[in-house]
Amino acid sequence: MSRTRKRAYRTIALTAFLSVISFASVALAQTGLDNPLNYDSIPLFIAGALKALAMIALPIITLFLVISGFYFITAQGSQDKLQKAKLNFFYVIIGALLILGAWILATLIAGTVSQLTSR
Repeated sequence: MSRTRKRAYRTIALTAFLSVISFASVALAQTGLDNPLNYDSIPLFIAGALKALAMIALPIITLFLVISGFYFITAQGSQDKLQKAKLNFFYVIIGALLILGAWILATLIAGTVSQLTSR
């Protein structure tokens, strides 16, 4: 694809995006739409989104822990398979800690921000 065609597509996409944003802002100003998410601040929204992510991720983490245990059982002393099982288990634990840690951290930040702004 030529450079001018790519530039034309980018210009059209940017124009469409800006048009949608401007029409949405005009519609909001005219109708006074309410907040559909029921969150009063960005930190509360992020904490809620991460809580939803954690609730979705917990069954998936459990499934991957079971799969990791299956890898340990089927290794049967083979060093290569045992190394693969250990690495899989390590990654599952690291992923679980990252997801749950992000949720806890966002909840703490949202609580602190809401306490600071309520005074």
